[in-house]
Amino acid sequence: MDWKEQNNKLVKEYVFLNFIKAIEFVNKIVPLAEKADHHPDILIHSYKKVRIELFTHSKRKITKKDFDLAREIDKL
Repeated sequence: MDWKEQNNKLVKEYVFLNFIKAIEFVNKIVPLAEKADHHPDILIHSYKKVRIELFTHSKRKITKKDFDLAREIDKL
């Protein structure tokens, strides 16, 4: 798992071939986030890059929920 801790968040950036592939990836995250009842901050930028930030807002820190969702996202 090559996520980084930045500003009390787990962060990872993915680079895709094009905008369509980036959007398809984001759409695959939706059911994982809903199932976990844990929703990441997602930024699509430079037309083919997706930045994911995980942080448990209610705890104001990174928790097991963040690491669990990060592992599920990495399986995509």
